[in-house]
Amino acid sequence: MSEIALRVSSVDFQKGINEELHRTSDYLTPVLTVRRGQGFKINLSLTRDYSPKDEVLIQLSLGDNPLQCEAELRTAPDAIVGRYSLSVKIGDDYTYTPEDSHFCLLFNPWCEDDDVYLPDEDACQEYVLNDTGYIYVGNVNDIAGRPWNFGQFEEGVLEICMDLLDRRGLRQTARRDPVRVARVMSALVNANDDRGVLVGNWSGTYPQGTSPMEWTGSSAILQRYGKSQVPVRYGQCWVFSGVLTTVMRCLGIPARSVTNFSSAHDTEGNLTIDVYVNQRGEQLNDITTDSIWNFHVWNEVWMKRPDLPQGYNGWQAIDSTPQEKSEGMFQCGPSPLKAIKHGEVHIPHDTKFLFAEVNADQVIWRMEDPGSGRKKVTKVSENQRAVGKKISTKALGKDRRQDITLEYKFPEGSPEERKVMEKAYATSSPGIPIEVPQYVQLDFQSASLVHLGSPISLSICLKSLFHQPLTLVVTAAAQLQAYNGKAVATVKALKQEVTIQAQTSTSVPMEIPAAEYLPLLSKVNDDLHLRVTVMAESSDPHFVSTNDTVIAFEFPPITVDLPATAKMGEPFSGRFTFKNTTGVAMENCKLLVEGLGLFKLATFYHGTVPIGRIFRSEIVCTPYRNGRRKIIAKITSDQISGITAEGVVDID
Repeated sequence: MSEIALRVSSVDFQKGINEELHRTSDYLTPVLTVRRGQGFKINLSLTRDYSPKDEVLIQLSLGDNPLQCEAELRTAPDAIVGRYSLSVKIGDDYTYTPEDSHFCLLFNPWCEDDDVYLPDEDACQEYVLNDTGYIYVGNVNDIAGRPWNFGQFEEGVLEICMDLLDRRGLRQTARRDPVRVARVMSALVNANDDRGVLVGNWSGTYPQGTSPMEWTGSSAILQRYGKSQVPVRYGQCWVFSGVLTTVMRCLGIPARSVTNFSSAHDTEGNLTIDVYVNQRGEQLNDITTDSIWNFHVWNEVWMKRPDLPQGYNGWQAIDSTPQEKSEGMFQCGPSPLKAIKHGEVHIPHDTKFLFAEVNADQVIWRMEDPGSGRKKVTKVSENQRAVGKKISTKALGKDRRQDITLEYKFPEGSPEERKVMEKAYATSSPGIPIEVPQYVQLDFQSASLVHLGSPISLSICLKSLFHQPLTLVVTAAAQLQAYNGKAVATVKALKQEVTIQAQTSTSVPMEIPAAEYLPLLSKVNDDLHLRVTVMAESSDPHFVSTNDTVIAFEFPPITVDLPATAKMGEPFSGRFTFKNTTGVAMENCKLLVEGLGLFKLATFYHGTVPIGRIFRSEIVCTPYRNGRRKIIAKITSDQISGITAEGVVDID
């Protein structure tokens, strides 16, 4: 009598057990999610007992009281990352494919043989599993941590990241390589080439879209993109970086957002930032193509670099903000931090551009009578220490800023820094700039932070370094400026002749009443700053000295009232209170709140909020995740954006 043919009636992926072992249980997805290089078990329900004579093959493709047997599967540590389908083949003529046959395979930073292996468990917790954090913004004198929900485990995010792998037509074999995946994702997070996730917009107006200032996290952006398959409007650098951190962590690659203050954007690749001003010191946007951003946010990802000589493993810089094309597309990196620090601008990918962001020299050119037909241009100054300051990221395991400047560059003015610059200039320009003697030292005395609605007072301090008296023509321009260095409106201009004795000091006061800048606020619907640029010119001896400073504005706070603790599945309420003490009515005012594991992004519309008005909003939510949960609150309006606060509640 012939033996009954062996058949499979069902497959149990043992999702809960496997995901706990693979540290993937937080993903809100119905499919099994595991990491490569680590075994996982499935149960096969069979129609009879398994016999050693049975030929059973479990195939993985990139895409009544039954009897059971257990099978353990182990993928290679360099397996292709993506969405797989599982089937069971018995003999030559029978294949069983379960109805829900798909599972997702991720990179594995806990596996020693994976190229993204990160040996520090605390670092894995921070750079792979932490779904909240901070992105640092502001200016070098006033740094603020903007709370951000990365949300890599939220519903639909994993599926969207898997779809992104398919969108670019990336060859399956390339998906095993984190270097290739990181470079592709730096292109796909922006929409410039492949109808990717985000459309960039630095115009200050955001038609048919969302202002970059309104986003509180990445998951809402990715979910909107996944639902519509249309690029989401709009993002700026911190939004691009936040989304790229989410995508990388979701795929299992350790990642963090990094902010470079006074960040250079070198459009010509000559390691200099050429800024053109008129005779009043006002920046000329129409001919200034280079720029120094108050801050720029990119990303770092942790991985080995087997494509490079030894010594370049570890953190690599990548950037999804569309600035300049690389190999015909808006993509940037990965570039080893070691190569950036040592000026090895030939090392791939895009090391020269990233090196310039933290090291380029600023050259200021003055244009005489720019409105006339004749355009005489005079080189006014050159500053070798203008960019690449206080490079920042969230500290490991702590809600505070960590300065990582020395991972990108040697100390300013050190012998090592000069050698690096000479090496970089040897491949980029005729030679390293020669420092011009300075006869006057310019500085400022002012508060770096001014409460919005208050007058601004500052002193322009001039110190003579010359052995004879000097007669100087001092010009100053105070301009409202977007964070990317673009001048939006001139608030105040000053011109004054000053005589200063040898080796002495004097000062020139500059007063800006609130009434002179408040009406202009709606022209800067981004991070609000006031840049004051000063030029001091002498005819005998002839020289021009320049300096500038950035003044940031302090906004009234949002008060967040939350219970200290709450219980899973039981509703609780949170209250948000704001009083407008800015000195200007806030039009089209909105409060946006989001809490991962608690509720999705919610918006409260408050219309016009007059000066002195108080408003309160309340949200009731039911926790669906335990642990320490953060709620982010943000207020935007036509005049002021980016007022943020956060609260914390522990869910039992």
